[in-house]
Amino acid sequence: MNKQTHSESQDSATLAYGEHVKTLLTMNDPKEWVEDLWIIYTGFMVAQHELGHNPHASDLFCTFRELVFFFQKLEERKAA
Repeated sequence: MNKQTHSESQDSATLAYGEHVKTLLTMNDPKEWVEDLWIIYTGFMVAQHELGHNPHASDLFCTFRELVFFFQKLEERKAA
């Protein structure tokens, strides 16, 4: 992502990030995002044996989990 410039207001930065998220969300529906994330994470975990120890594995899991929760919340909103 681009860093905020001094002349860019917080609101315009938030709107710009929102536009990026909106673009991402038009690529797939939330359920497909969750399925894709599981495929990516599973492949990563399977490859760990070959890749060796990763001291950031727990951080990666937390990021993965938060992304899954984000898309699950979107899916729940869509269903409501």
